[in-house]
Amino acid sequence: MRQAGAEKDLRTDMTNEKTTKAAAVAEQGAHVAPEKATAKKVASQKKDAPKGQKTAKGAKPKKTAKPARKAAAPRAESKGAQILALIRRPKGATLAELAKVTGWQNHSIRGFLSGTVGKKMGLAVESTKREDGGRVYSIKK
Repeated sequence: MRQAGAEKDLRTDMTNEKTTKAAAVAEQGAHVAPEKATAKKVASQKKDAPKGQKTAKGAKPKKTAKPARKAAAPRAESKGAQILALIRRPKGATLAELAKVTGWQNHSIRGFLSGTVGKKMGLAVESTKREDGGRVYSIKK
């Protein structure tokens, strides 16, 4: 019977040993939220600072639109020059004709006509719808 009692003492010693280790670990790392860092100063607008220029009553605002630039004509052998030659014809050119000559996709041709020809070169591109539903692009004179 002594042996059973001795085993019992060992078990209690082991459990006591485990609990003291566990308690020591818990004591070391207390879970506390970190302290808040100090806020950085941010520039703010003064209370009575002007928000922008005001116009006089009845005064017309100035126009800030840029005038159309006259871009140089594209090189003779370029696809842009081919498109310009086709749309300068008296009857103009369809989107399908322009796509066949250049190999470009339709959205690229429309972008070239709008952006480069219309805005950068300052030429007025006219788009008319035919009876069959196709569009013909030409330069207004």
